[in-house]
Amino acid sequence: MKTLAAIVLLIPSLVAAETVSVGDFAEHGLAGWQSQSFAGETDYQLVEAGGRRVLKADSRGTASGLYHEKSIDLGATPWLHWRWKVQDTLEDVDETTRDGDDYPARVYVVFSGGLAFWRTHTVIYVWASNQPQGSHWANAFTDNARVIAVQSGDANAGEWQRETRNVRADYEMLFGEDISEADAVAIMTDTDNSDQSAVAWYDDLYFSGRSEP
Repeated sequence: MKTLAAIVLLIPSLVAAETVSVGDFAEHGLAGWQSQSFAGETDYQLVEAGGRRVLKADSRGTASGLYHEKSIDLGATPWLHWRWKVQDTLEDVDETTRDGDDYPARVYVVFSGGLAFWRTHTVIYVWASNQPQGSHWANAFTDNARVIAVQSGDANAGEWQRETRNVRADYEMLFGEDISEADAVAIMTDTDNSDQSAVAWYDDLYFSGRSEP
């Protein structure tokens, strides 16, 4: 009986260990997040939406993002979960080209190459405007970044969507090799190449050992 009781007491700590939060904006705001600008400044603000504090991004021909450096053990917590919403998508962009490399919403997972900086890889989950949902391609600016269209088009625009991706499996699919650790997460809403505007909301980004939210 003592052994059973010990197991029962241990279960909550095991469950807690299976979750690594990177973007609980309601609880922690922007603590741990840093900004990176590429072309002007996308406006990122904490706002109330549906009774919860979330992150709103407003891009008007700009491209800047926020990133959170955090080591993630993909052996223990390979599943990335998040919620996002876009106001609408962009017109007449081909996301596979440099002129069309704009997205109303992106979530990046970065894998550092350490001293071999040229080995740094990135998996980018996007809300695409025109590429089909489920498709993937190399980023137009670097082959070290690969893109997956998790959402596409305006069918779900204006509504919160909850996403779940096995980052370790996606990395192997895109780069042809296994990876055991991620080093950072980033988000970006950008419209600098097409000189359009986009608004998006992000919330509740975390890694876990399970596919269920």
